[in-house]
Amino acid sequence: MTKAPDAEQIRPSTRPDEAGPAMTRTRPYAWLLLVTSVVGWLASGELVLEKLEKLVNPQHTTICDVNPWISCGEVMNTWQSSAFGFPNMFIGIVAFAITTTTAMGILAGARFGRWYWMGLQTGVTLGFVFIVWLWSQALYAIGILCPLCMIVWAMMIPMFVWTTVRNLQHGIIPAPAGLVRALGEWGWVIVAVLYVGVIASIFFRFLPMFVPSTM
Repeated sequence: MTKAPDAEQIRPSTRPDEAGPAMTRTRPYAWLLLVTSVVGWLASGELVLEKLEKLVNPQHTTICDVNPWISCGEVMNTWQSSAFGFPNMFIGIVAFAITTTTAMGILAGARFGRWYWMGLQTGVTLGFVFIVWLWSQALYAIGILCPLCMIVWAMMIPMFVWTTVRNLQHGIIPAPAGLVRALGEWGWVIVAVLYVGVIASIFFRFLPMFVPSTM
């Protein structure tokens, strides 16, 4: 009589959601989403507190009012800081709370449907587009940097890249296999290139701040 194979022998060696690049697997992705969300939420929360202080006392000096080029308070006085009719940081408080909850759910073992991942992808993509617009406004329209805002930018970059790669990897977003594989292999390179691009644009836009004129 042939002995039936036990469960461990017939169980697939790798779950579908554990295949592919490390950062698209369940726990690594969840931890990345959690860290970026918590840091983004804390930065947004501090911006909310500073904004409330500014509303009470317009002369309030924020914790990141450093010089004419680096000042959260000055940026808060611009129309771009309330692009939708209310302070942008309130969007961050709500959005990062949602992504934090998602990350905690994944770590706890929750499995979300395709509709949820599409909703998350839409939200993260819109958030990324919004911070790109804010970056362009800070550099080329306002001409002032907000350090707390820049923390939010820094968190949105890997969140957007790896959420997109993760959803491509798991078929949430249909795409050719070659493109999915390439993006998975180059995910961190894409993140690094975006960081370098932001840093370089800031350096050259605010060159006098970094390299004082000798004239």
